[in-house]
Amino acid sequence: MWTAESRGRMARIEKKTKRYPSDLTDDEWAAIAPFLPQPCGTGSRRRTDLREVLNAIRYMVRSGCEWRMLPVHFPPWQTVYWWFRRFVRLLLFRTIHDVVAMIDRQRAGRSKQPSAAVLDSQSVKAPAAGGTRGFDGAKKIVGRKRHIAVDADGRLLMVNLTTADISDSAGAQVILDALRQRWPWVRHLFADSAYDRRQFMDKAAFLDFTVEIVRRTDAGFKILPRRWVVERSFGWLTRYRRLVRDYEARIDVSEAFIYAAMTNMIVRRIAHP
Repeated sequence: MWTAESRGRMARIEKKTKRYPSDLTDDEWAAIAPFLPQPCGTGSRRRTDLREVLNAIRYMVRSGCEWRMLPVHFPPWQTVYWWFRRFVRLLLFRTIHDVVAMIDRQRAGRSKQPSAAVLDSQSVKAPAAGGTRGFDGAKKIVGRKRHIAVDADGRLLMVNLTTADISDSAGAQVILDALRQRWPWVRHLFADSAYDRRQFMDKAAFLDFTVEIVRRTDAGFKILPRRWVVERSFGWLTRYRRLVRDYEARIDVSEAFIYAAMTNMIVRRIAHP
């Protein structure tokens, strides 16, 4: 929720940016720069400023513009796209996100290793996704579905993108395997009744997860324990216009934009408390 305090904080941050509100401040760049590929010791000198490349990517995910419509202040869109694809191959966005998420947990007084996660999914329209989309009959949406797991404060732990016709419990089974590998400390899972399916529960038990199903009540609207956390995370994602709909032809590109958006939010929170 926007408050006078949050608006004042954003105004102070924007004064530190170079041109656009999405630009990296000096403090944010100092936190991210060590993760980026270093220049080779041989060959010609690198002429592209990677800070400007990241500024362009952040501008795109925040504003929702196309590659070819990047403002002239940034490097040519072909250069930005080449570096973006290289970052995706290196899993750079995901790596930076996981590191800063653990740092942010420590700042909040929590252990850097999460022990619980909340599962949910979100169906979004994918007008130009080609064959990698389906129809979600419950939401009446043709597009893709984002299956995510977040920690108790809403930080993203894992995302799995599927066509929208894949059920929540089926898409979350990939989440279970990935959580066990990337976040082995997670033991307790919270989910809604859509995940109360035998195949999902059996796999969770096999992987040593404890699943707690948080069911709705008949007492009208009520904020459910733990469930509101993941819904807020979806709200954070939709602040970034590139993520309101999924226009990407490649699923790995869509996933990279999600991690870039969440990294932007967490890095800004760390650098400007």
